Amino acid sequence: MPALQFKTSINCANCLRAVTPFLDAEASVKKWNVDTNNPDKVLTVEGENVIPELVMKAVAQAGFDIEPVTK
Repeated sequence: MPALQFKTSINCANCLRAVTPFLDAEASVKKWNVDTNNPDKVLTVEGENVIPELVMKAVAQAGFDIEPVTK
């Protein structure tokens, strides 16, 4: 499964609870995780044909900052 990564402002358990319904509602997202120990709070999203703009919109709607990780 292809994975996409984003820098976010999701930094605690309450933040994870807040964003969960938004990411779970995105049909193309099969699995996601936020590394809250990473200074960039990296969100990794996996799924078939995940559209980065839709992931970013979902996280923004939950009230968090998000930007793609550039390598």
